[in-house]
Amino acid sequence: MNDDNRVHNYYALQVKTREELKFMRRAQSMNPDLPMPMYFPQRDLNIKKAGKTRPARLAVFPSYVFLELGCEEDVRKYMFALKGIDGFYRFLKSNRQITPLRDRDLEFVLHFIKRVGPVAGASKVYFDENSRIVVLHGPLSGLEGKIVKVDKRKGRAKVVLDLYEDSFSIDLAFEVIERARDKREAL
Repeated sequence: MNDDNRVHNYYALQVKTREELKFMRRAQSMNPDLPMPMYFPQRDLNIKKAGKTRPARLAVFPSYVFLELGCEEDVRKYMFALKGIDGFYRFLKSNRQITPLRDRDLEFVLHFIKRVGPVAGASKVYFDENSRIVVLHGPLSGLEGKIVKVDKRKGRAKVVLDLYEDSFSIDLAFEVIERARDKREAL
């Protein structure tokens, strides 16, 4: 049970890619009496392959699971147990220097964990008179400065994210809505 008076730190664990949910189930079944909130942010996209479009659920941060703990003693308590779970690779920055997320890293992770929720759906957007994307709401909200490419036909925006001094890009879905002529938001 989370105690709201305690400081909560978020730690990144690198695990086997495409087995993040399996790792979380193993970790949470390890000791069900001890709280160990874990997060694996995901995103929904439509993928076109062989002429057919199908929905897909993909990782926001591939091969990373995030752990919320109250204090450094909690980290030590779980460290050895987590290391023994199949699919575990390492804590970040390293197993010798386990460092909680800070600053921009924490901001990006919390954007998806707390603000967006476990699965990022499509953002609602429109394009202004200069053909620039304007986000009304959704996962892209607050990330406008990180958008590096927009594909109107596929309904995707490529966003550059940073995590522990490493940059990578992901696609997030959007739905274009017509901008209301009388300046009221169309939702």
